[in-house]
Amino acid sequence: MKMTGNTILITGGGSGIGLAFAERFLKSGNTVIVCGRREDVLRGAQERLPGLVTRVCDVGDERERVALFEWVTANHPDVNVLVNNAGIQQRFNLLKTDARTDWREYGREITINVDAPIHLSMLFASYFAEKDYAAILNVTSGLAFTPFAIAPIYSATKAALHSFTMSLRLQLSGTPVEIIEIAPPAVNTDLGGAGLHTQGEPLDAFADSIFKGLEEGRAEIGYGTSEARLRMSRDDVDKYAEQMYQATKGLIE
Repeated sequence: MKMTGNTILITGGGSGIGLAFAERFLKSGNTVIVCGRREDVLRGAQERLPGLVTRVCDVGDERERVALFEWVTANHPDVNVLVNNAGIQQRFNLLKTDARTDWREYGREITINVDAPIHLSMLFASYFAEKDYAAILNVTSGLAFTPFAIAPIYSATKAALHSFTMSLRLQLSGTPVEIIEIAPPAVNTDLGGAGLHTQGEPLDAFADSIFKGLEEGRAEIGYGTSEARLRMSRDDVDKYAEQMYQATKGLIE
């Protein structure tokens, strides 16, 4: 990936992985725009990283995604990199849910994790294809390859985004648009709620390693346990998923 001189939009960039990426992109000499739902979080990010451009946007809303695209391309026409990072994770027991009354909440995970990045990729693809250089970075997960049974929708959404990313890469292969997939393992952020990932990989070490992979021009980048999962055999996938479920099923019983 071209690491400097870009104008970069990061969804879910006010905290966690998105903010860690924003910090590193700024230091590398890029203009960085981050969006998120919470104005106070974005304000805190801007105070931490002077020069950061922020925009309130709920990427779970189709109209707001279109408005985001129109605002960015009008106010920052040099935009040439999209980082689809926003995501939510829910852990639950399928036998203890009421899909008749609670589907809206469960379905939001699909909207944020699948609809939003696919829609934004489609909005920006043609715009980026006219650039000298552009890139779309989709943040999936190691769980795209080995599902985490107690987070079934999250795992399915990341598998869907992985598949879409492969198709996007093939369709845009004749254009200046580079397609990159970043597949994190569990990282110590507040994904899914505070305290759920405290045993995850340290955020700074993870982000530093991902940026090394970007500098090396890798199209798929994992870290720690997710690196091996990118190329696991089907038998190993089955074993890994079973082991994770047995180790964590008590959390939802």
